[in-house]
Amino acid sequence: MKAITFETVAEGYIKAHAAGWRNSKHAAQWGATLRTYVYPNFGSVAVVDVATEHVLAALQPIWSTKPETAARVRGRIESILDYAKAMKWRQGENPATWRGHLVKLLPSRAKVAPVVHHAALPWTEIATFMAALRGQTGLSACALEFTILTAARSGETFGATWGEIDLEAKTWTVPASRMKAAREHRVPLSAPALALLEKLAKLRPDTEPGRYIFPGAAARKPLSNMAMTMVLRRMKRGDVTPHGFRSTFRDWAAEKTSFPNEVAEAALAHVVGDKVEAAYRRGDLFEKRRAMMEEWGRATVGAMT
Repeated sequence: MKAITFETVAEGYIKAHAAGWRNSKHAAQWGATLRTYVYPNFGSVAVVDVATEHVLAALQPIWSTKPETAARVRGRIESILDYAKAMKWRQGENPATWRGHLVKLLPSRAKVAPVVHHAALPWTEIATFMAALRGQTGLSACALEFTILTAARSGETFGATWGEIDLEAKTWTVPASRMKAAREHRVPLSAPALALLEKLAKLRPDTEPGRYIFPGAAARKPLSNMAMTMVLRRMKRGDVTPHGFRSTFRDWAAEKTSFPNEVAEAALAHVVGDKVEAAYRRGDLFEKRRAMMEEWGRATVGAMT
């Protein structure tokens, strides 16, 4: 008989307990965190064979950078393995147990020294932040808003031209020459992103294909790469960076939605392997990303908080 995998057991656990959870979103959050942090490491491993090294492979990459998420993931792994033992699919000690086991292998959350990354806003604060941002004036504030709405890198926004925008298709196509991975990247434009572009088009008549969407003071030059940072300084938000909003988006996708990990990674234009590449070429991943970006757009106005 084929061994039952950890992922199969996890899905069974969620199904068995979902009716007792406070709402359907809780079940979705379970699935999202498992798909993001656990299944890539040992989802396909037989549940009877899951060991400490598998658990550590999932936890160590996020233990210092995302301690709250890591603690939640550990607890979920522990519960699923306890469930498997109760169902007689495995025996012995639970390798995800904290007391007396992982406490000896991982630093306590109180002692974790976070790795310094681009300062990011907690995803639960995105609607409040965006309301404040939309109260700012000037093209730089619009550029930051567009960057957040599209989960783009700052350089992709600064270099964006009107020729890359297809308002009818609701798509922004960034050429490979301006992408970190040197591969063309299509970005689904959500309703808020489209509204912002339409507002800019009305305010500025120079929307010829070669013109920058966010032009600088100098002729035929984009905004300075410090423009968004200066907006944050005016807002007295030295605790966040423009690039950090990509992390905000990624955390939101994992914690608040049920979209698969590969969809969020593709939205960030991360190269994550053949599976994503194949899905992208089929075209269905783009439509999934469109649905994701619409949800993200709604999140920025508070509908998802």
